[in-house]
Amino acid sequence: MAKRDSLAGGNRPPPAYGRQHALVLLNGLAEQPETWFRNHRVWRRFFDVSMPNLFPYDGAVLRQRIDAGLPISVDFLVGQLHRHLEEFVQTPPYHLVANSMGGKIAIEYAARYPDRVASMVLICPSGLSAGEELPIVDGARRFGVDSIIDSVFFNPRCIEPGLVEFYTRQSRNRPWRTGFVHTIRGTKSHSVRNLLVDVKQPTLLISGEQDRIVNCEEVRAAAGMLPQGQFLMIPRCGHAAQIEKDRLINRLVVRYLTGRMSGPCKDEQGIAAGLPQG
Repeated sequence: MAKRDSLAGGNRPPPAYGRQHALVLLNGLAEQPETWFRNHRVWRRFFDVSMPNLFPYDGAVLRQRIDAGLPISVDFLVGQLHRHLEEFVQTPPYHLVANSMGGKIAIEYAARYPDRVASMVLICPSGLSAGEELPIVDGARRFGVDSIIDSVFFNPRCIEPGLVEFYTRQSRNRPWRTGFVHTIRGTKSHSVRNLLVDVKQPTLLISGEQDRIVNCEEVRAAAGMLPQGQFLMIPRCGHAAQIEKDRLINRLVVRYLTGRMSGPCKDEQGIAAGLPQG
């Protein structure tokens, strides 16, 4: 029996031509492939997705900056993002979807370049409170993979073995580990709370109820400071909602960025319990 061509689409017609709105994904301390592996393929059906690799930990740019004694700061990363979008994407205004520390980059970018941003979804964003718990830092110093997993995930059973294998392998990669620690050191104390009033774009903030790194009540309060802010909390979820609740996050992002998600009523608590869970 002849094997079926896995690349053949059967009788399914090709998609109709049409330009899609640009969507830019901004990772946190996890790198781009490890942040969005359960999301970007779904979002590409609706958007022109860009995943700028701003800070590969063992890449030449970070290594040169570290060797020169320069910090891996949020300001530096915002500059890297702006340069990438201006030179290689060039289709503003952009939708931004960010996780964790990527939320700091997104807010800074939206405040500096308001005409370049259409709307944002910030998933478990950091930098919105005066201080944050960072148990991941202790794990990074010793590079205990288990301690990092415990600090990020509510349900460790949702973690794929390949992800654990990747971080275990990288724990023996000294340049990668050095870049990781320098990025934490240069970004962890950066707060964007004072910029929220300047962010005029529609912005959805999503928190995991069991997030051990970012206080969800601080994120809720930050949403109230945004001129067009909206807050949603996901029960039984930690700091990586795009992995733990990927199907839910995929639907929320598409609905919000395409204008199909209604705002909460005044008496609603912004909890995602009534939404289909992923």
